[in-house]
Amino acid sequence: MSFSLNRHELSLGQKLWQVNWGIVLLLTILACIGFAMLYSAAGGALEPWAQRQMMRFGLGFIIMIVVAVIDIRFWMRWAYVLYAGTLVMLVAVELQGRVGMGAQRWLDFGFVQLQPSELMKIMLVLALAKHFHGIPLERMGRIAAWGPAGILLALPVALVVKQPDLGTSLMLIMGSAAVAFVAGMRWWKFALAIAGAAAAAPVAWNFLRDYQKERILTFLDPSRDPLGAGYHITQSKIALGSGGIMGKGFLLGTQSHLNFLPEKQTDFIYTMLAEEFGMVGAITLLGLYALLILYGFAIAFRSSTQFGRLVAVGIVTHLFLSVFINCAMVMGLIPAKGVPLPMISYGGSSMLVTMLGLGLLMMVWVHRDTQFSRSGGQDFE
Repeated sequence: MSFSLNRHELSLGQKLWQVNWGIVLLLTILACIGFAMLYSAAGGALEPWAQRQMMRFGLGFIIMIVVAVIDIRFWMRWAYVLYAGTLVMLVAVELQGRVGMGAQRWLDFGFVQLQPSELMKIMLVLALAKHFHGIPLERMGRIAAWGPAGILLALPVALVVKQPDLGTSLMLIMGSAAVAFVAGMRWWKFALAIAGAAAAAPVAWNFLRDYQKERILTFLDPSRDPLGAGYHITQSKIALGSGGIMGKGFLLGTQSHLNFLPEKQTDFIYTMLAEEFGMVGAITLLGLYALLILYGFAIAFRSSTQFGRLVAVGIVTHLFLSVFINCAMVMGLIPAKGVPLPMISYGGSSMLVTMLGLGLLMMVWVHRDTQFSRSGGQDFE
């Protein structure tokens, strides 16, 4: 089965005109909020966080636009190669990765320190989208559909778990599940997988590291060790509550500026924002994310190809998971996990990978009417 291809290819100028500038505006607003909060976290100074984050956003913006105008068939053809390259980097992390905060997750390239597990979120989506694009819906129930997909998922998950990074591995699984569901995989297979995971939970507990067990126990009862394992979430809740409806004002947050709030520039930056701008500011930020996510799903539904649709769904799912996990974690709704808040938290890997993912999302929009065969080749009428 094959698709027809539009005879008239878009020029570079036409592609730039087709870029979704609404998404660009939302991203810029989110990034500016991030700059302001990092400025506040440093006590009213551009260094050490805000200025560097601005530079990363500038570089990421260029990457995003370049990715958006590259032909969708390029990403289709090279999806497996990009996935394999990222998998090699995950292996390299095991051999000579840099250790930080008790985990070995980074590769140091001199000019930049990259976390390959973050990049794998995007490359796994591309690989799965290419795989499922080539399978007709009526064949989705066969082992040829879900067998290779399971292998594509299992390899990076095993390497990420070994780092150890249980949270990112779960995000890889959930993002892949969203792609598989939209591709047409039967719901009962997901129900079976969830039931199997629940049944294996008691066994998996024995394989968790001590700090991972402590995070879960602290989540269930933060008061069991308020000055130790429960300190972070306790201070986070105090800061959230102290902001009230309208907040204490920009640069006036006491929990953050008196250093009671840990990791205020990364994991707990949403808490700092809620303290300074209150519930109004916190809900406004979530509203901006919700609008961006809705934009993403609209782009997915508008795509004329299965590959584009699956890429968009995978990217948007990972964006949603990052926002949900970070915000739920600082509120004490889920166990503590070091997932940065996209565009807001300080971090090079997070910023660049987020911009790469959103570049792919806009690429799907720019090429929404481009059609190609299931193998990614050109089929003219």
